[in-house]
Amino acid sequence: MEARLRQALARAEEVAKALSDPAVAKDQDRLSALGREHSRLAPIVTSAQKLFRFRDDLKQAQELAGEPDPELASLAKADIDRLPAAIATIERELEDLLVPRDPLEDRDAIVEIRAGTGGDEAALFAADLLRMYTRFAERNGLKVEPLSISDGTLGGVREAIVAMRGIDAYGKLRRESGVHRVQRVPATESQGRIHTSAATVAVLPEAEEVDVKIEPHDLRIDVFRSGGPGGQSVNTTDSAVRITHLPTGTVVQQQDQKSQLQNKIKAMSVLRSRILDKMIADQEAARARDRKAQVGTGDRSAKIRTYNYPQSRVTDHRIGLSVHNLPAVLDGDLEEIVKALRLASREESGDF
Repeated sequence: MEARLRQALARAEEVAKALSDPAVAKDQDRLSALGREHSRLAPIVTSAQKLFRFRDDLKQAQELAGEPDPELASLAKADIDRLPAAIATIERELEDLLVPRDPLEDRDAIVEIRAGTGGDEAALFAADLLRMYTRFAERNGLKVEPLSISDGTLGGVREAIVAMRGIDAYGKLRRESGVHRVQRVPATESQGRIHTSAATVAVLPEAEEVDVKIEPHDLRIDVFRSGGPGGQSVNTTDSAVRITHLPTGTVVQQQDQKSQLQNKIKAMSVLRSRILDKMIADQEAARARDRKAQVGTGDRSAKIRTYNYPQSRVTDHRIGLSVHNLPAVLDGDLEEIVKALRLASREESGDF
């Protein structure tokens, strides 16, 4: 741990120095990347300062323990009894903070939620998931930026794409990708029978231009008239944008903004993230071939979690974890599940 701690502290000094460089302030991509790294290293620096102070205090107490002054010797003995446990606690915290991290975990996240099987009930469940992740973001100090919302009937959501911005946004949410299943009596069910519906969640790291090189000749951009409720420009101007990335066949459509330029900018952001996500998924699939589980890969086709209303139970099938407090989970209290998934992913990859 000591070697990794020294490296982290040296890097923290380099980052702090770089952030004060006027040349860096002019490079928004580098400034953003350094800002994320600074936020990640700050807790390590704070804990390390406390650790060094406690170690110095313990050393001083050991030197004073043999003093003839009984009062001074008593105070020194009290520190000798107290400080080792405090030092051990901080060392455990640093062990966790110094675990090698995927640099993408510090990125903002793009969360895509789509109603699956189950008709109107699936759309209602998708709306529940959107609220759950929104509340989770609020609890964790993340900013939620809607990119595209396609409403369903009865207050449901057919598709929602939102950006979650803030420290460790992708790191917290990346393992939410997959099929989420709900078991409950739908509001439209007159016989009181339990139905099973599903929605899919995809969590992508927000890509920067340096991550994915997109050539203009690889794009087909179509503009068309927006549909649905909105302001004066909706249904009257060709402000909606559809971008197709020809090499991969990836298609992104954006119509929420009144300006064609704004829709194009948001569509390009989602397009870059989807292409980067595909690159990551291909790499993870190659690494996961010999694994028994795929906690960290975000396999979209896998049923990862069931929300059982009659038993007020949420079960994550990848790690066999059940939480018997469904209302709290749907209100954004995902901490226990997120931490357990992160721990399982680290154990699986051997990052200890």
